[in-house]
Parts: sequence; C-alpha cells; structure tokens
Amino acid sequence: MRFIVMVKANKDSEAGVLPTQEMLAEMGKFNDELVQAGVMLAGEGLQASSKGARITYSGSKRTVRDGPFTETKELVAGFWIWQVKNKAEALEWAKRIPFQEGEVEIRQVLEAEDFGAEFTPELRQQEERQRAAIAKNKQRSGK
Repeated sequence: MRFIVMVKANKDSEAGVLPTQEMLAEMGKFNDELVQAGVMLAGEGLQASSKGARITYSGSKRTVRDGPFTETKELVAGFWIWQVKNKAEALEWAKRIPFQEGEVEIRQVLEAEDFGAEFTPELRQQEERQRAAIAKNKQRSGK
C-alpha cells in the first residue's frame, strides 16, 4: 500500500522560513531510515503558497487565483510517499518524524484495483503506458 504523508504548513513555512542545519540533518537521518527500510518512494518540501496558484473549475470556466492563501492550517508544506504494509505501519513511521511541532496528514493512495470494473482493461493499459513513459523520462533526464 502506498500512503502520502502531507506535512501541514505553518506561519513559518508560509513566511518562507527555511529549516535550520540541525533540522535538515535530523530529517536527513530519518529519510535515510525510510530509504534503508524500503519505505520511502518520494519526499519533497514545497515553496510557500505565495509562490503558488489555485485553479477553480466550474463547467468549462477556469479561474486562477495567485497565492498566498489565508488558511495556513489547510496548506501543505511538504510530503512523502511511502510504501508500507498497512495504515498502522504508516502511522508508526509518522510517529518517528523528528518534528518538535507540527502536523501531518496521512492518506492512502488509490491503486488500480480500488476503482473496480470502471477501470477497464483499456484504461489499465493506458495507465501502464503512462507509468512506463514517466520512468523512461526520469531515466533520460537523470532524475
């Protein structure tokens, strides 16, 4: 099972305050543990919402609003994607995140089988082609 672990924003992250060297070292050590355990698939921090935008969809209408956004508690400052056996394992890892303060939200990533019969063989093949192309693009760009 894959889970996304979203690190909630706070006033410091929204103000563009970057972590200290000590905080980065602690997080690096934790990320090493995740990688060595085969849990971490991805993980990144995000720029403040002042550098972002939101798009609202209503029928064919698209409305773009530039950040910053006011409800800091609803914003995400970073994320991990973890591969674990179940939610309990994800929670155990999350309890070890070296934060002094903060909040994370954990959500299971939908897998192909979660969509049932609506996800036809043709749609599955399309997704497999897309994943293969993404992997090829990553190889080509060296990322």
